[in-house]
Amino acid sequence: MNPTLPARPAKLARLAPTVLLAAALVPALAWSKASDRNQEMTIDSTGSNCNLVGDNGKCRFTGNVVIVQGTLEIHADTADVIQKNGETERVVLTGRQATLKQQMDDGTWMNARADNLDYNVNSEVIVLTGNYKVDSERGSNAGQRMVYNTRTGDMQSGGDGTRVRTVIQPKNKAPAAAGEKK
Repeated sequence: MNPTLPARPAKLARLAPTVLLAAALVPALAWSKASDRNQEMTIDSTGSNCNLVGDNGKCRFTGNVVIVQGTLEIHADTADVIQKNGETERVVLTGRQATLKQQMDDGTWMNARADNLDYNVNSEVIVLTGNYKVDSERGSNAGQRMVYNTRTGDMQSGGDGTRVRTVIQPKNKAPAAAGEKK
C-alpha cells in the first residue's frame, strides 16, 4: 500500500489482516538461515532411485526421508530432487505430512507441514498444498494451499473456496501465569 495515497476505511479494514499476515510470516517463511545455505546437506532414506543423464535428471528418495542442512531439518515420505544443467531445479516433498523446521537468523524457529511442499529453486517459489500449516513465534497460517515467493515476500492462500486460518501473536506476548493454559 502506498503511504502517500489516502485509503478508504472499508478497504483498509479488509487489507489490514493481509498486511499483518505478511508482516508476521514473511520472516518465518524465508526458510533459510543465511549460514545454512553454506552447510553440507545430508539426505537419509530407506531407498533412492536416480536417473541422471549428463547434467539433467531426477533422484527420488523414499521411506522415512530426513534431510538436514545446518538448522534446517525436513522429514517426508518421499523427496524428488530434479536437476537441470547440473543445478537443482525443483525439490518436491510429499508425505502425511511432510514437515520442515528451521532456525531463523534472529534465533527464532519456524515449523511448517503440508502433504506436499514444492520448491522451485530458480523462481524461489514454494507451493504448500494439503492441510498446510506454518508456525513461528510471530503467528501461524493454515489452509489447503499457499503459494509463497521467498524472493518478493508475496503470499497467496485460499481463494479457492477453502478456508484459511491466520493467528497473529501480539508483539509483546505476556508469559502465561502459573497454572494458566498456554
